[in-house]
Amino acid sequence: MDKIKIHGGRRLEGEIPISGAKNAALKVMAASLLTADTLRLSNLPHLVDITTLANVLAQHGVQIRMNGAVGGGHAGRVLELTAAEITGTRAPYDLVRKMRASVLVLGPLVARAGHAEVSLPGGCAIGTRPVDLHMKGLRALGADVELREGYIHADAPNGLRGAEVVFPVVSVGATENVLMAATLAEGETRIVNAAHEPEVGDLAQCLISMGAKIEGVGTDTLTIQGVPRLGGAEHTIIADRIEAGTYAMAAAITGGDVELIGARAEHLSSVIEVLGRAGVTVSETERGLRVARAGDRVQGVDVMTEPFPGFPTDLQAQFMALMSVAEGASMITETIFENRFMHVPELSRMGADVNVHGASAMVRGQAGLTGAEVMATDLRASVSLVLAALAAEGESIVNRVYHLDRGYEDLEAKLSACGARVERIK
Repeated sequence: MDKIKIHGGRRLEGEIPISGAKNAALKVMAASLLTADTLRLSNLPHLVDITTLANVLAQHGVQIRMNGAVGGGHAGRVLELTAAEITGTRAPYDLVRKMRASVLVLGPLVARAGHAEVSLPGGCAIGTRPVDLHMKGLRALGADVELREGYIHADAPNGLRGAEVVFPVVSVGATENVLMAATLAEGETRIVNAAHEPEVGDLAQCLISMGAKIEGVGTDTLTIQGVPRLGGAEHTIIADRIEAGTYAMAAAITGGDVELIGARAEHLSSVIEVLGRAGVTVSETERGLRVARAGDRVQGVDVMTEPFPGFPTDLQAQFMALMSVAEGASMITETIFENRFMHVPELSRMGADVNVHGASAMVRGQAGLTGAEVMATDLRASVSLVLAALAAEGESIVNRVYHLDRGYEDLEAKLSACGARVERIK
């Protein structure tokens, strides 16, 4: 397996182009199942997860054509997806186990084909992410849904019917699954306590371009008027706010000054506020955001992960790496996933002082970290180790970087262009 070798202690300076959002691209790709016409998507990142979902969609008969890159380099690839005919409604374990987002073919398949069999999903081992809310939402729309032999079986031979779907807790994936299914349901659907992350809004805008009738985008209540069919569309994927937040913290942890091309402040308001309290300056530019560290060390601040617009759980590990070199202590509380502190033992190998108490971690900032050989355990944990290595004295080796390849496009090149000494070892 590949490794990444990092020589720490170098200040990041320059600019980093932010790729299309993985968590938006995957959902919009699944929406191609809702129409027989071609959906043309641009600004897709070149990631393992994108390839995995493309293989899942191919199982259902989606024809996929790559049209190269927009603007060259990593400015974003273009895919054309055409599901002229649904040739299969079973999403097998061998594919779905690789990525939890694969479960998002469930709603589109049952809405368009009247039947779906989708394996229970896999992905990062950061805690349980149950599919019960996905199933509850589809049952509300009239589907017969049950679990058998590790597969979700959903049937709606006479089509779906609009209904009110009230989620007891906010779920991004369940919101997206029900939203896609409701676009082809007969009548009106109201999704109450809907997730309103930017990625959900991006999916909704794509569906509207395809002919869906959706109101309330960006709020916690979505109203969908079902239509008989959807058509093709062209859609550009939004910039990845998690990648932008990750590189913002990379600039902060190295005392750098970096412009994040394409990053949007409205997608990172809570992150910008927290970084400001820590002594990091984030300002808007004509092309994105500029991030610079004002003092010698960042200041320790407390943070709690919450659904959007709160602080993202997908940036918790990166923020912990930043706080490990802060002046003072910080308390980081994880409210989304119950097993998302697996990076703590690896950060400790580099000299971080972190004590976990249930859902909270006390981080006592150190004057510096030291290079070490560490192991990635999941996608965001892996990049937190990269950030720590950038600030550490000496050489670090990050093992199992296939996790990184699921969510960060061309990470080594982007960091190297800003002065980091990063090398992938095959």
